[in-house]
This record gives sequence, structure tokens and C-alpha cells, in this order.
Amino acid sequence: MFKWLYIYFLGNVDITVEGFFIERFMNICKSENIVLWSSNIEKGTILKARISKSDFKKIRHIAKKTSCKITLDEKNGLPFVMKRYKKRKTFAVALFVIAIFCFVITRFIWNIDISGNEEISKEEILSDLGSYGISIGKTKMNLDLDKIKNEIRLKRDDLAWIGIDIKGTNVIVTVVEAIQEPEIIDENTPSNIIADRNGTISKMVVRNGTARVNVRR
Repeated sequence: MFKWLYIYFLGNVDITVEGFFIERFMNICKSENIVLWSSNIEKGTILKARISKSDFKKIRHIAKKTSCKITLDEKNGLPFVMKRYKKRKTFAVALFVIAIFCFVITRFIWNIDISGNEEISKEEILSDLGSYGISIGKTKMNLDLDKIKNEIRLKRDDLAWIGIDIKGTNVIVTVVEAIQEPEIIDENTPSNIIADRNGTISKMVVRNGTARVNVRR
């Protein structure tokens, strides 16, 4: 939702690109970090796509380089709407209210993405995060992420490392689970070697201790 709001506020246009080098056109756009949304290739020579208002001017030289023709189909987004209705004060006030609302809701956490956990459940991690003020609907302001990471790490012996980052309204949590140390047995402690299933002993070399069974011939 926030991605589309962001695109709407920046403004975008629907375009049609025609030519025999559509794939080359798309590859050059990708290399120049120009994003084509909702792209769809028709008949191998026609590309329908949506592009940001700011990137539209940048693709002209790409079209010229790839011998493609660009047609502007439709203009979308806030900049074009404001231009159309700039004389209507009520509409301008409504847009201002919407902008304030969007600004306010971006101050909160709306999604928590957790990765790297296998043995530890997502609910456990969410519970730990919630105890430090990180949960959906809570404000993301004034969160000391370094302190939270350190306290959760010290609290849990099954965590080797935890990373917490905030990107927009998303909290990205990456965990590395601790590897449990195997039980170490002292070689000098007397013990029995017992097979976990039935079998026939065909060869046996006793280097220490006393054999309690015989090799079957």
C-alpha cells in the first residue's frame, strides 16, 4: 500500500514502447536503475509499462539508442491531479490533509519480517520484540535498536546473533540461531560401547578395556 502511495505522490505515466529491440531497451533501463512497473510484452515488439514521472525523460535516449518508439498513454498521480485542479481550494485542502495523514501513519510499524529462524518460533521472537516496544501499530520513533539487539541476545542462549533494521514502515529482523555444543565425554571415564541395532561382529580391535563379546566366524 505504501509503495503505491509513494508512486502516486511522485506521479507516474503509462507508456507504450514499440520496436524490435524491446529486451535490450528493458535491460538498459534496469542497468540505469529505471523501474518499469506492470510491464507486459505483446507480440514481441510492443511493451506496455508504467514508469515514474521523473524517469520518463530519462528513457528518451534509451529509446533512441535501441531504435524504439515511445508513446505516452496516460498520466497518473498527484502532480498531474494538482495541476488539473490547482484552482480549487477545497481540493487543495483535502490533499493537504491526506498528505498529513500519510506522513503520520509512516511514523508507525506496519509489518515485521523475520528470517533465519528454524528452531525458534516466530511467535517467540515477536514476543521478545514486543517487550521492547517493537510490534505492529507501535511508533518506530525513539527505538534504540542497538540496545534492544544486545538485550535480546543476552536474554536468549539459543541466539548467536540478531539484526534489527527499520526500512520505511517495515521492521526487518534477521536471526542466527546458536549451535548447541555436543556433550563431551572424558576418554578416561569407563564406559560401554553399545550398538543401537542388532548386527554381527566380523572384526574387533580392542585398544583399551576388556572385550565382552567374541567375533563370530
